[in-house]
Formats: sequence, C-alpha cells, structure tokens
Amino acid sequence: MTASLPLAGIRVIEFCQIAAGPFAGMLLADQGADVIKVEAPEGDGMRGWPPHSGGYSENFASLNRNKRSIVLDLKDAGDLETALRLCASADVVLENFRPGVMERLGLGYERLAAEKPALVYCSISAFGQQGPRSKEGGFDVTLQAAGGMMSVTGEPDGGPVKCGVPITDFSAGLYAAFAITSALLTARASGGGSRIDVPMIGTTLAIAALQTSEYFGTGRDPQRLGSAHPRNAPYQAFRAKDAYFVVAAGNDDLFRRACEGIGCAELARDERFATTALRARNQAALKERLEEAFTRLTADECLAIMRARGVPCAPINAYSQALADPQVGHYQWVQPVDLPGGARTRTFVSPLGAGQPVRRRPPGLGEHTEEIRREIEP
Repeated sequence: MTASLPLAGIRVIEFCQIAAGPFAGMLLADQGADVIKVEAPEGDGMRGWPPHSGGYSENFASLNRNKRSIVLDLKDAGDLETALRLCASADVVLENFRPGVMERLGLGYERLAAEKPALVYCSISAFGQQGPRSKEGGFDVTLQAAGGMMSVTGEPDGGPVKCGVPITDFSAGLYAAFAITSALLTARASGGGSRIDVPMIGTTLAIAALQTSEYFGTGRDPQRLGSAHPRNAPYQAFRAKDAYFVVAAGNDDLFRRACEGIGCAELARDERFATTALRARNQAALKERLEEAFTRLTADECLAIMRARGVPCAPINAYSQALADPQVGHYQWVQPVDLPGGARTRTFVSPLGAGQPVRRRPPGLGEHTEEIRREIEP
C-alpha cells in the first residue's frame, strides 16, 4: 500500500512537539513517507492532553498516525550519536524547537548538511530563524494576537476573540509540508538540499491575504465584523425563529433569488442594495430587513428555501453534525484507528482522496526504538 503513495521511500526525522511540526510530519506520513518521531524520555507534551482512551491521548493520536517513535535523550552522547546516524539516513529533518536549540544539541543544519548535502532541513518557529524576534517562543494564541488575526475575529462591540481552531499552528504545518515536498523535487533533480525557515508569524500573515491587501489598498485596519464580510452581503449568519444559519448570496443574481424566496423581492430593487458594494456598505440595514422575514421561519425552512433556489447556505453545525455530513461519509474520511493498549477510536484521515486508511496506528512512546536502532546500526 505504501509503495503506491507519492512519498514512498522518503525518510523524515521529526524532532517536534505539540501541533505545528507534528501536523507537518503527519501530512508527509499520510503521503507515504517513513516518519520517525524522535521523543525525549518524557515524550511529546501532547501525550498528556485529554481526552484519553485507554490511557492514550486522542489529541496526540490525531496528529501522529503513520509514524514510528524512538526515544532518545539528546543530551546523552550515545543517544546523540544515534540521532546523527538517523539524520544521515534521512531525506528530511523537521524540527520545531526555538532557534539555536538544534545547534546547541549538535543537530544543526550546517553539521548535518556537511554529512549529507542533499538533506532537506525544515525549521518551524514562532518568528523565524533570524531577525530581532527570532529567539522568542510562541503558541497559537500569541501568534493569532501578534499576527493580526484576533483583531478581525469576534463581534464589532466585543472583546478580542481567537479563532476556535488553532489555525496558526496548522497553517504553519501546511506551509512546512508543502515547502518540504517542493524541496524534495529540487533535491531529486539537482542533488542539492536546502534549509527551510517557516516562521509562524509569516504564515499567519500570509493566509490573511484579503486583510493585508485591504490595509494596503485603503490605509485602514480591517475591523471585526462577526460573521459578516467587509465586501459582500448578504454573506453571514442570520437569526431565524429557532436558530442561526448562514446565507452567502454573493452576487446580484443570488441576492435576487434569495429575496424572492422569502417574499422580499422589493429588496433586490432597493437602490441601497443594488450592487455588491452597496449591499456591503449598507449591510446592517439589509440584515435587519432580511431577519424580519427569516424570524418568521425556522432555520430548516430558511435553508430549504435557499437550497431550492440555488443560494449557498448552511446550518451552523457542531462537530458531531459536521462529521455526520453525507459528504464525509461518501469520502470515508472518518476511519477507525487502534491505539496502543488496545483501545479503538476514530480519526479524520487525509481529505485528499477517498478515505486513505491508517497504515500505521499512532505509536506508543518509544515503541519502535529497538527496531529503528537496528536499521541504522553501523
């Protein structure tokens, strides 16, 4: 099964904890790479995060499938020598320590690349490997704050709110996996490796392209709008009789169809709402008028009207509801996975393709230490 995957034959040594680095490693493992997770004797800190099934962290399991685990004390001379041999056997080294830590441990890029010039070496950190803030650490919430994301999240009259999903961690992991895969193509063609620097502050700003371009174009900071959009309307959550739901009538034709569906055709002729730009400018008044109609109906009734007219819309799902969506079932994205100790749970697998099965369950701490040591014995 692994042989047919695009990264089959690629070995990745992962010196990572918690989210960003392990997510990047898992993306590579899902595509067939042999990802060896190097853990300290106490293990990746996420192993302690609840919930636990049979004593094993479900959070850790969700980011570490298809990997092997080896325990090494990198401050021990013998274990460091093992780590060096591991890196010499690898195509990729992935790490997310603070800048300078890998060098102090004797595992920096310069040393490893001298032994293996084709090595792809990727570092994920809060602020990057160079510059005035490079030595600072960070977590998802601090990067959401520093990178501007919290300034545009939440209701206009509310306090700062972070995105409920740790988006700075996972966007950094996505950039890292993409950069590594690209660098492997170059290494294969030229025989030359590369050093990849993934600063979370940079990836956080990069995925905010619409917000940064708004600032560049207007000189004004984007503002919190709740679920609304600064340049489009109706394009947000609306209140019905019993619940909230979302409508995204993102052009003139969809707006007309939405208005006709709820018996408010006159709104499409109102000069305040004649264009997308005007609807965005006057969206508070538009929301008030639309909700006069929506609140006479249940959310399900509103959704049925919008769907019948081809207007994009959605209920506001809890994760239990989202995971039960028929599209999720069609693609078989939720798969069973066994955990060390015998417990069985479920996990959301790679969304690329139809439900790639988990080839290797998430590892117990140091589960593959002896197996891996035998592979690299001199």
